[in-house]
Amino acid sequence: MGNWPAPFGIVLVLDRLAALMLVLTAVLGLFVLLYAINGWDKRGRHFHPLFQFQLLGINGAFLTGDLFNLFVFFEILLIASYGLMVHGGGALRVRAGVQYVVMNLVGSSVFLIAVGLIYSVTGTLNMADLALRVPEVAAGDRALLHTGALLLLLVFAVKAALVPVQFWLPGTYANAPAPVAALFAIMTKVGAYSIIRMYTLVFGDGAGEVGALAGEWLVPAALVTLVLGMLGVLAARSLGQMVSFAVVGSMGTLLVAVGMFSPKAMSAALYYLLHSTLAAGALFLIVDLVTQRRGKHADTFSLAPRFIHGGLIAGVFFVGAIAMTGMPPLSGFLGKLLILDAIRDGAVAVWVWGLVLSTSLIAIIGFARGGSTLFWKSTSVEGVLPAERRGGDALPFVSVGMLLGMLVLLTVFAGPVTVYLEETSMQLFAPSGYINAVLGSGGMR
Repeated sequence: MGNWPAPFGIVLVLDRLAALMLVLTAVLGLFVLLYAINGWDKRGRHFHPLFQFQLLGINGAFLTGDLFNLFVFFEILLIASYGLMVHGGGALRVRAGVQYVVMNLVGSSVFLIAVGLIYSVTGTLNMADLALRVPEVAAGDRALLHTGALLLLLVFAVKAALVPVQFWLPGTYANAPAPVAALFAIMTKVGAYSIIRMYTLVFGDGAGEVGALAGEWLVPAALVTLVLGMLGVLAARSLGQMVSFAVVGSMGTLLVAVGMFSPKAMSAALYYLLHSTLAAGALFLIVDLVTQRRGKHADTFSLAPRFIHGGLIAGVFFVGAIAMTGMPPLSGFLGKLLILDAIRDGAVAVWVWGLVLSTSLIAIIGFARGGSTLFWKSTSVEGVLPAERRGGDALPFVSVGMLLGMLVLLTVFAGPVTVYLEETSMQLFAPSGYINAVLGSGGMR
C-alpha cells in the first residue's frame, strides 16, 4: 500500500488461508448482524460503528503481511470489542468487561515486547522477509529470537484461550450480549490463525531450533485446554457458561491438530475451525432466545414454566448441541474424525484419541443435562412465561437457522471443502510461494 516496495511498506497478502478466514468472518458477521438488528442494536449507542470496526480489525489481522501491523489490527478489533462487550450495560457485564480489558492490555504489552525483540535481531517485521532472515540470525542473538518467538506464542495463546491463559473467556463470553458473543466466536480463531501463520511461515521448519518451539508447548497445553473446557461444560450452571466452556474445549481440539504442524493435521484443523466457529455462533444466539423468554430464570439450569416457542428453540438447540459435541452426522463428527485420522500415527496418538473421545462423551452428558432441564423437565412446571419483546420473532430464528444450515452444508460438501483445505495446507507448508509473491524471486535484500 502507498506504492512502497516490500518489505518497507504496509503489505496486505491474500492466500488461500486468508481467503478462507475472510469468507468465514463475512458469513458469521452477516448472520449475527441480522440477529442484532431485531432490537439488540438499539440497547446501546454506537453498536453499528463498533461492529464494523470489529470486522475491520478481524479482516485486517487475516490479511496483513507485517508483524507490527498484526499488532495494530489486534488493537483495532480489541478496542471495538471493549465497547461491544458492555453494550446494554449491567453490573456483571461491566465486571467481565474490566477483566477482559485488563487481560488484553497485558497481552498487548507482551506483544510489543516480542515485536521489539524480533526486530532487534532481524531488522524487519515483514513476515515474508522475516522468513528469510530468521534462519540467518547470528548464534549470539538466537536467545533473543527464541524469547520473542515464545512471547508471541503466549500472546496468541491468550487470544486463543489456551491454558494457562484461558480463564478470561468463560466469564467474558457468558456475560457479553448474545450477538457480540456470537461474533466473538471468530476472535479465538484470530489467535489460532496467528499461530498457524507465524509458525509455518516465519518460524517453520527452515527456522532451525526456533521452529520446533511451538509444537513442544502447543500440543500439551491444547490437551489440557480440551479437558478443562469439557469439564467446565459438565459443571456449568447456565446455558451461556456451558457454551463458553465448549468454546474453550473446541479450541483445545483445534490446537492439538495445529500443534502437529503436518499438512494432513493442518487440513483437519482448518475443517474443524470452520465448524466450531459456526456452531459456537449459533449456540450463543440460541442462548439469547432462551434468556429473553424465561424472565428472571434467564438461561440458568433451573426449572421454570414453559415459554413461548419452546419447542422450536429446543429443536435448534438439539441440532446445535449435536454439532458442538461432535456427534454424527454433522460436521463436528467429521472434523474430529479427520483430526483423529491425521494424528493416529503420531507419538501422542494414544493421548489425543483417548482425550478427544472421552471429553466428547463428557460434552454430550453436559449438553444433555442442560437441554433436559431447560426444555424437558421444565414442562412439568405449570404456566407459560411471556417473551420479552424486542421486535419480530422471525429474524432471530432465520439467523440461527442459517448458521445451522451452514453446518449442514459443511457436512454435505465436506469432500470439496476438504480438497480446498488440503491445498491450503500444502500452500502453508511450502512458504516459498508466499515469499515470492511479497518480495519477488529471492526477495529484496
